[in-house]
Amino acid sequence: MFNYNANAQKSKVSKTAVITGQQDREYWSNLLYKMASPVILNLANSTLKKNMPIEKNSDYGLNAEKVTYLEAVGRTMAGVAPWLALPDDNTKEGKMRKELRTALLKGIANGVDPSNPDYLNFRTENQPIVDAAYMAQAFLRAPKALWEPLDSVTKKRVAEEFKALRTRTGAYNNWLLFAGINEAFLMSIGEQADPVRLQYAQKKITEWYVGDGWYSDGPSFSLDYYNSYVIHPMLVDFYKVLATKDKVKEEDYALALKRMIRYSEFTERFISPEGTYPAFGRSSTYRTAAFQALGQVALMEKLPEYIKPAQVRCAISAVMHRMYDQCNNFDSNGWLVLGFCGSQPLIADVYTSTGSLYMATLGFLPLGLPADNQFWTDPASDWTSKKAWSSQPFKKDYHVEY
Repeated sequence: MFNYNANAQKSKVSKTAVITGQQDREYWSNLLYKMASPVILNLANSTLKKNMPIEKNSDYGLNAEKVTYLEAVGRTMAGVAPWLALPDDNTKEGKMRKELRTALLKGIANGVDPSNPDYLNFRTENQPIVDAAYMAQAFLRAPKALWEPLDSVTKKRVAEEFKALRTRTGAYNNWLLFAGINEAFLMSIGEQADPVRLQYAQKKITEWYVGDGWYSDGPSFSLDYYNSYVIHPMLVDFYKVLATKDKVKEEDYALALKRMIRYSEFTERFISPEGTYPAFGRSSTYRTAAFQALGQVALMEKLPEYIKPAQVRCAISAVMHRMYDQCNNFDSNGWLVLGFCGSQPLIADVYTSTGSLYMATLGFLPLGLPADNQFWTDPASDWTSKKAWSSQPFKKDYHVEY
């Protein structure tokens, strides 16, 4: 295991120095390794339940011992999947990727083996519907790296655990999408999917579109980051499977993607010149997951023409430096702590425990772009808010009709 301390890697250059894309990539990959390695390496060693702390506040309302471990695994997998899908190389980063991918494949086998100490709970409680969905999203994002290399027994066990989720239902909101993508994943690997769960997710999420790139999370609109935490990225990945299987039209997928691109414009503008962003709405402890949609649009190379890849890189890098260098978000053993910028347990929600926090890995999706992609090679560029607050020209923003 690489010895990396994110808080020790604070920028040593002056504020006027120009950071290169290569430096940004090194920072991102080291930070993601630090964040993900305790989950992945412990799961590979069958010590996740032994070593992972369970932090929660006094209002917590779930059975943490039955749900928090799958939360950590599923969410971490979804965040690292594009990065681990890159080919091996002899760089430090390449060696970190290979270590984590090899360990994760072993860990997945452990997690669905009933005789293993780290056997993950898919069979009871409602929460596993959510975190299996992030695992499904990881398999869909990196099938050749994370699904195809698994042995036949493990593949069969994974499929059976996903089918076992059908005994339960969840909330009447984004949870419909969790159930839907679980079925879409089963369909993608040749299993029989539940058509009702597929159609219900598709129909209701579409009905909850309120306009200008925003979905309502259920019948009532909530101003928070759930459009990025869940709805846009998971809906696009869900529709991609359905379109491949001729269950929706290609134009339906294209519209979902177009709406995510529009939403990404807002999140790029949310990032202040100082690298902060508003801490509003539910689940602020998910930290950098607030930029999953923006990162996925960048990963897909679908950014609007006026948003250059380098300005997204620089904007998200500024957030990471502000959040992870200036606040201690890790405990002494490298596990994430409850909070937004440091330890702030009182802001945790009734469903938030240590495992929940690994949503933060979802902010690192552009690491799936190779190091020679323009996202990493273009010179540093100011993002929209930085332009606006330094008297530079910037694009006016208007409502869209789709």
